[in-house]
Amino acid sequence: MIALIAAFGLVPLLILPLARRLGRRVFFVAALVPLAALVHALVLGPAVVGGEVVAESYSWIPELSVALAVRLDVLSWVMVLIVTGVGALVLVYCASYFRDEEVGLGRFAAILLAFAGAMYGLVIADDVFLLFVFWEATSVFSYLLIGHYTRSKTSRTAALQALLVTTLGGLVMLVGLVLLAVETGTSSLAQIIALAPDGPLVTTAIVLVLVGALSKSAIVPFHFWLPAAMAAPTPVSAYLHAAAMVKGGIYLIARMAPGFAEMPGWREILVTLGVVTMLIGGLTALRQFDLKLVLAHGTVSQLGFLTVVVGYGTRDSALAGLALLLAHALFKSTLFLSIGIVDHDAGTRDLRKISGLGRRSPVLAAVVLVALASMAGLPPTLGFVAKEAVFTSLLEEGLAGAPLAWLALVGVALGSVLTVAYSARFFWGAFARKPGVEDVGPVARNAWFLTPPAILAATGLALGLLAPLVDGWLSGYSTPFEPDAADPYYLALWHGLEPALGISAVTLAVGLAMFWKRDAVFGAQGRVRTGISAGDGYVATVRFIDRTAARTTSLTQRGSLPFYLGVILLVFITAVGAALIGNRTWPDGIRLWDSAAQVGIGLVMVVAAVAATRAGKRFQAVLLVGVTGFGMSALFALQGAPDLALTQALVEIVTLVAFVLVLRRLPARLGHRHGTANRGIRAFIAIAVGVIMGLVVIVALGARTELPISLAWPELAFVEAHGRNVVNVALVDIRGWDTMGELSVIIAAATGVASLIFISGRADDLPRVRRSQAQATFRASRQRAIERAGASSARTPWLLAGRDIAPENRSILLEVVVRLTFHAIIVVSVYLLFSGHNAPGGGFAGGTVAGLALVARYLAGGRRELGAAAPINAGKMLGSGLVLAAGAAAVPILFGADALTSSYIEGVVWPFGDVEFVTSTIFDIGVYLVVIGLVLDVLRSLGAEVDRQQEADVESNSAPAEEVAS
Repeated sequence: MIALIAAFGLVPLLILPLARRLGRRVFFVAALVPLAALVHALVLGPAVVGGEVVAESYSWIPELSVALAVRLDVLSWVMVLIVTGVGALVLVYCASYFRDEEVGLGRFAAILLAFAGAMYGLVIADDVFLLFVFWEATSVFSYLLIGHYTRSKTSRTAALQALLVTTLGGLVMLVGLVLLAVETGTSSLAQIIALAPDGPLVTTAIVLVLVGALSKSAIVPFHFWLPAAMAAPTPVSAYLHAAAMVKGGIYLIARMAPGFAEMPGWREILVTLGVVTMLIGGLTALRQFDLKLVLAHGTVSQLGFLTVVVGYGTRDSALAGLALLLAHALFKSTLFLSIGIVDHDAGTRDLRKISGLGRRSPVLAAVVLVALASMAGLPPTLGFVAKEAVFTSLLEEGLAGAPLAWLALVGVALGSVLTVAYSARFFWGAFARKPGVEDVGPVARNAWFLTPPAILAATGLALGLLAPLVDGWLSGYSTPFEPDAADPYYLALWHGLEPALGISAVTLAVGLAMFWKRDAVFGAQGRVRTGISAGDGYVATVRFIDRTAARTTSLTQRGSLPFYLGVILLVFITAVGAALIGNRTWPDGIRLWDSAAQVGIGLVMVVAAVAATRAGKRFQAVLLVGVTGFGMSALFALQGAPDLALTQALVEIVTLVAFVLVLRRLPARLGHRHGTANRGIRAFIAIAVGVIMGLVVIVALGARTELPISLAWPELAFVEAHGRNVVNVALVDIRGWDTMGELSVIIAAATGVASLIFISGRADDLPRVRRSQAQATFRASRQRAIERAGASSARTPWLLAGRDIAPENRSILLEVVVRLTFHAIIVVSVYLLFSGHNAPGGGFAGGTVAGLALVARYLAGGRRELGAAAPINAGKMLGSGLVLAAGAAAVPILFGADALTSSYIEGVVWPFGDVEFVTSTIFDIGVYLVVIGLVLDVLRSLGAEVDRQQEADVESNSAPAEEVAS
C-alpha cells in the first residue's frame, strides 16, 4: 500500500510531458494507477472481509513515534474501492469530456491523479499526523482542480472559498488530533479508538476533530462552499464532490464512532447538524434550475443524511451508514457524469431549456433513471436497501426510549421526501419534453463517454439485488459496536411488510406530490425568507479581514525602514524583557575575560561600534561595522576555534564587498535628517536591545544544568565520521540536516536579492568572453602596441576584459595582483575544501575563498571580466550544489542506511600513495558550490546588473546632449 502511495505521487510527474504527446489519451495512462490500487484492494478483499486487518508501517520520525503507518480494515477497504474505482472511471471519462486543445490538460490530469493518491492515503492512514498530511493535501489539490479555469473569476473565487473553509477546519482538527495523541500516548488512530479515553480534554479534542470533519463534508454551517465549487469541471464534481473528498469527513466520523459515539455531545452535535443540513440542502435543491446545482444542493442534503446515520453510533446504524455511503458514491457520481454528457453537447444545464432528451438518448435516460431511483430509495437498488436499514435502526432506537432517535428518524424522513421531489424534478428537467422548448439532439458521441456512468449505475443496481452478499462484506465494520438486539439487523432487499417499508412508501408518495405541485411549492419557498445565510457570513468575514488587513497595512507599512526596525526591536524588547523579568536561572558567577588580549579586542570593537553611529559617510560606517566583525573573528581565534575565526573573517570580507556594491547606488554622506530625527528614541531602543541581548547570553549560560551533548562530538567526529575537524564534521555529518536547511535558506536569499535588482527578468546574461574572443583581443591589442611603439614585443592586457574598462576606472596594479593570485586563490579554496575534514577549512570556507577570487576579478575588470572568469550560470551552480548535498543525504537510504550516513574509504592509489576518502565530502562539495553560486549571484545582481543599469542611465542622459550638438 505504501508502494501504491508512492506510485500516486510519482506518476503525476510523468503525466505533464506525456500529455504533450498523447493529448487527452493521457487520461487512460493516468487511470492505470487507481485501477492497480483497485485490483490490489479486490485481491485483499476476502482477507479483509474475513476479519483480517492488513497493515504496513515505516518509521518516519522515530523520536516522536510517528510512522508511515497504513491500515486496511472493512471501512477503509470500502473507501478504497470507492476512491480507486470511481477515480479510474472518472479519468477514463475525462478522455471524452475534454478536447485536445483544452488549456492545461496535462496539469489537470496530473493534479486529479495526485488527488486520488491523497484520498487513497487518507482512507488507509493509521497515523493521525499522516492522516492530517493527506487531509490537507486533498484540500490543496481540490483548490487547484476547482480553479482549473484560471481565467474565470467565479472559478478562482470558488476555489479559494473551498480551500479556506476546508483548510481552516483541518487546522482545527489537527489540534484535536494532537490532544488525543498526547492523552493516549500514541499517534496510531486504531489505538486511540481502542483506548477511547474520556474526560473534558478528550471531549474538547473530539469536538475539534468534528469541526474538521464537518467542514470537509460541507455540513451546516460549512455547507455553502460545496455548491460554489460546482464552478469546477464536471469530472471534478463527480469525483471530489460526490464520491471522494466530501466523504473524507463522513469517513472520519465513521472511523471514530466505535470509540467515541457514547461521548457526551457526540450524537447531539451530529444528529442536529445532520438533520438541519439535510433539510436545507433538499429545500434549496428544489429551487435550482441548473441541473448541476440541483445535484450540488442534493449532495449537501445527502451528506447531512450520512452524518446522521454514521454518527448515531449503534451497530445497526453503522451497518446502514456504510451501505448508504457506498450507495451514495455510486448514484451521485453517476448523475454528475451524466450531467457532463448533457452539458457537453447540448450546451446548457438549464432544465428550462432542455426538452426531448429522453427520446433522443434513451440509454442515457435509463442510466440516470437507475441512479435517481437509488438516490430516492426505490427497489431494487442499493439505495433502497440502505434507506430501509436506516429507517429500521432509528425506529428501533426510538422505540427503545431514545428521544434523539425520534428526532433523527423524523428528520431523515422529511429529508427523504425532499430527495424524492428533487430527484423527480431532475429527471423531468433533463429528459422530459416541454411545451414551447426546442428539442435537443443526441448527446453521447462515443461509448467511452457513456460507459463510466453506466458502469456505476449498473453497480448500484447489482449490489441492491445482491444485498445479502453486501451484508457479508460490510458487517465487519459494525462488529465493534454493541448489538442493538438479540437478532441484529442484516441487509436484504426484502424484509417483509415492516414499518420501514411504510415510511419509504409515505416519503415516496409525498415527494411525488411535491413534484406534481412544484409550482405551488416553488412559490411557497419564495415567500419564506430567513435572512440567515452562511455564505453571506463567509463573505462578510472575508471582507472584514480584507479591510482590517488594508488598515493595518496602511498604518504600519509607511515606507520607513527605521520605523519597521523600531517596531521589530520594540516587540523584541517587550517580549524578551518580560521573559527575563520572571527568570530565575541566573548564573552563580560571571568571568569577564580569560586574557588581556580579549579586553583589548573588546575595547576596539566597542570604539568601532560607537564610531559607526557617529560616522558621517556611509562607506566609513560600513568599514567601522566591519571592524566589529573582525574583532569577533579574533576572539574566536583566541578561544582556540580557528575554523570559526577563518569563516567569520571570510564572511566579513564578503559582507563588506556586498555593502560597498550597494553603496554605489546611495548618496555618499548620511543625511542630516537621518542622523538627528528621534535620536533619543533610537538611542533608547539601541541600548535596550544591547542590554537585553547581553542578559540573554548570561541567562543562557547559567540555565544549563546538564552536560551539553557537544562534549561527545569530538569522539563521534573521529570514530564515526573519521574526521579531526569537529566543526566541519558537525556541519556535514552530525548536524547535516541543519546544514541542508541552511543551504535552502542561502538559495532563497540569493533569489530574493536578485529579484530586488533585476527588473525585466532574472536571466543570467553576463557578457561572456570566449577563448577565441580573448585570443583575438590579445592579438589586436599586441598589433596596436607594435604599431605605436614600433617594437617586436608589446604588453598585452593582464585581464581578458581589461581593455573594456574606462581608463579612469582602471588600476594596473590591481590587475597585475589579481592576474598573479587568482589561480592560486582557487587552488587554496580547493585545498580548504578537501582538508576541512581534518584541518581548518571545509566547503563553506573554501567556497567563500573562491568567491573572493571572483570578487577580485570583478573589482579589477568589471562585469565583463566576471563573465570571463565565471562563464557559468549562478542559478545552475546553486541548484547543482543543493542536488549534490541532497543526493549525499539520500543515497545511503538506497543501501538500507539512515539518511546522511557517511562511509569511509581507504586505499593506496598511485601516484598519491595512501588515500582516505569520506563520502560526506560529497556533501561538503555541494556546500562549496552553493557558496560560490551565492557570491556569484550577488556579484551578478549587486555588481554587474547595477553596472549595466548605470551604463544605461549614462547613455540615456548623454543621448539628448549628443543630439543637440549634432
